[in-house]
Amino acid sequence: MAVDTVRNVRGACPLDCPDTCTWIVEVSGGEAVSLRGDPKHPFTRGSLCNKVNGYLAYARSEDRLLYPLRRAGPKGSGKFERISWDEALALIASRIDDAIAHRGGEAIWPFVGSGSMGLIQGIYGAGRRLWNVLGASRHLVNVCTITGGTATGYTLGDNRVGMDPETLRFSKLILLWGANVLSTHPHLWRPILEARRNGAYVVAIDPIRTRTAAAADWHLAPNPGTDAALALGLLNVVISEGAEDRAFLEAHTAGWDAFRGRIAEFPPDRVAAICGISAEAIATLGGRLARTRPTGIRIGIGLQRHAGGGMAVRTITCIPGVTGDWQYAGGGAFYDTRGFYGINWPALWRDDLRTRETRILKMTRLGECLLELDPPPVEVLFVYASNPLASVPQQSKVRQGLAREDLFTVVVEHFLTDTARYADIVLPATMQIEHRDLMIAYGHLYLSWNEPAVAPPGECLPTTEIFRRLARTLGLTEPALYESDETIARELLESSHSSLRGITLEALKARGSIRLSYPEPFIPFAHGFPTPSGKLEFLSERMAGSGLDPLAGYTPPLETRHAKTPLTHRYPLALLTPADHYFLNSMFANVPSQLRRSGPPRVLLHPQDAAPRSIASGDRVRIFNDRGSFFAIAEISDCVRPGVAASPKGHWPGKSDGDTTVNATVDDRESDMGNGAVYHDNRVQIEAASR
Repeated sequence: MAVDTVRNVRGACPLDCPDTCTWIVEVSGGEAVSLRGDPKHPFTRGSLCNKVNGYLAYARSEDRLLYPLRRAGPKGSGKFERISWDEALALIASRIDDAIAHRGGEAIWPFVGSGSMGLIQGIYGAGRRLWNVLGASRHLVNVCTITGGTATGYTLGDNRVGMDPETLRFSKLILLWGANVLSTHPHLWRPILEARRNGAYVVAIDPIRTRTAAAADWHLAPNPGTDAALALGLLNVVISEGAEDRAFLEAHTAGWDAFRGRIAEFPPDRVAAICGISAEAIATLGGRLARTRPTGIRIGIGLQRHAGGGMAVRTITCIPGVTGDWQYAGGGAFYDTRGFYGINWPALWRDDLRTRETRILKMTRLGECLLELDPPPVEVLFVYASNPLASVPQQSKVRQGLAREDLFTVVVEHFLTDTARYADIVLPATMQIEHRDLMIAYGHLYLSWNEPAVAPPGECLPTTEIFRRLARTLGLTEPALYESDETIARELLESSHSSLRGITLEALKARGSIRLSYPEPFIPFAHGFPTPSGKLEFLSERMAGSGLDPLAGYTPPLETRHAKTPLTHRYPLALLTPADHYFLNSMFANVPSQLRRSGPPRVLLHPQDAAPRSIASGDRVRIFNDRGSFFAIAEISDCVRPGVAASPKGHWPGKSDGDTTVNATVDDRESDMGNGAVYHDNRVQIEAASR
């Protein structure tokens, strides 16, 4: 009688979350029987979030796609028939060949999202070599961190660097600025609690009283989009108390005299009027900032999703330059940590395979590009790791674009999402427990390896294998298109960058994860910055060269600015779209248990805004503007300030009342830096709706 062998397989979470937890899958009889966090990971320490705890059930869902499908009804109907891989790939290759022959490679749009954050299988590199060989349009992922990253680069010299998040345990003052870490970066709460036990004071700055804000020592709720003005007001108090670090300013910053002049323009009284919080509160927090070293700041991603979002992140990252906190463990600010990973990016991307420059298509402009772009129009849309009908702005435009009869759409997916329902071909992809991948993180400094624990169900294939097979069907001969996942992983680690010193694939396989080769504690900018001047740049000539105000300051939002305008008269409520505690973007919004915990789409409304509209908690309401509308259940609460409403993102349109969600109201225009999305720069009206 055969003995049932139990194996423990190390892996790492692929989701769009700063924590990138490592996990252990217990396998018995070829089946994954349990999933637990890896207790040896120094940052995540064995715990998983509420979303990932049920990942094995998610992977075994009866709704999971297992075979290639071809559309058998009108676009959007969700009617498909099963076909073979050979048939699916032949159809795709034929349409790609036709598009290139008649319109050129730019008629192909590879549309990848953050459904997987893997270096090999996900957003960073999957398929890029193939699209380079074909000369397809370039895809700009601009819905997430790009605005704040660009801003960080102007200040610090690299788009994705900052303080080491683990050193928050040394902080004495912690500012969680637009960061609901308990929902979106939960493992950061551990070093925050450690700091608090050692006397640290925790302040949450957020227009919404989130779970994190409720757990902080103090919550400040500024008007949406006014964070840069608040930062300048706090610095005004620091300077008025003579608490600026003059030695650090002299040695390690550029443009201080000009920046000091700008700070002088934002005394607490003026900032109070802009931000909608009291001058006394600004003076109190500014005084605490002036007296407390080290101060650590976590800058949230949502903070930069408005017309002045880049300047907001830029100005906040200047605060530790004035106070000198960059020189201390536990001091500074962080928005993203990916710039610390010295990965061999050129080897992953192989942009040298592209014979000429091609146009760049922005993720946020999907609807507009599908409907209006010419020449050439988009003829082939290849979507993977993304559900844009649920996640990008101007939802009605996106739906119209996807419904084009002359558009050939391929969707690589796990489930029949709203986007997949408009596909001509749907291809079933593996999940993280079924393929190999190499993982970096944007909220800590650990590199992780994901080993497949079980065989894929049905005919699911890794995304990399899909592209290898498609390249073969297209008759392409470039050797780089056929490299194995392990070969790609080894190429990524073949780097002269000091951060990868001593890290090999064999070591990663054995240990699961390894910290980058930096000191502990890591103080990255104690002696200089990777800017052209070698200093923190309050004044950036690169910004001037890009036509931007070179001096850190305040750029107000476009729609949600605190002023009386015709727009505010028609649409008096500023609508925010925070993360849902139970979804990850639009992932898990089809899981019954998570849907029950989250509830139907809802909108938070302050009592002062609900009363004149005769709206009570539990009422069905319509939220609308000129761009579109959606329905939600009202929740009357002082968790939002008067004039502000909030409706969490992530729900699928097809599972929502009216087949639309909050993104139906969001504009597809860009922010001030990096062409980022403006989900939080949105005005609406809300009215009671009959059932």
